[in-house]
Amino acid sequence: MIYPIVAYGNPILKKEAEEITEGTELDELIKNMFATMDNANGVGLAAPQINQGISLFVIDSTLMLDEDDEEVGIRRAFINPIILDEYGDDYSFEEGCLSIPEVRAEITRPETLTIEYYDENWNLKEDEFTGMTARVIQHEYDHLEGVLFIDYLKGLKKRLVKSKLIDVSKGKISTDYRMIYPLR
Repeated sequence: MIYPIVAYGNPILKKEAEEITEGTELDELIKNMFATMDNANGVGLAAPQINQGISLFVIDSTLMLDEDDEEVGIRRAFINPIILDEYGDDYSFEEGCLSIPEVRAEITRPETLTIEYYDENWNLKEDEFTGMTARVIQHEYDHLEGVLFIDYLKGLKKRLVKSKLIDVSKGKISTDYRMIYPLR
């Protein structure tokens, strides 16, 4: 099943996600989240983006890498994740979001993180990720905290995207995937 993606302006995108009870059956939801992400040509999708206020996201960072990159991407689900540490050099990269189409901005994040999470079989994991995989995880993790990438923008940069954000919330945009607009 392909879910519609929640657009900027929906209150669920600003709420902290609820922890999922260990052992909850999530196979179908995870499969559908990957299908929804793939359908929208995304590299990550958090449950709040499909109107589910739970602590779950999926990523496919392999799509962010060139064949000559040393980094190996991953395609994985993260249940009840907790970022334990972020470190390394900060670097900027232009980010976008399926919930905020047509808006992109340079965002600075640390290059490496350590995260604890459950995989889709409820195995507790602790892993370190770096580069693009770390960035995609940080972006999706922010969704679980009720934070959007545009929340990192300040001053003039934030004012420059304001009218575009209003257009997104009103559905005055065009996407190749279905969306739920809060102000339509």
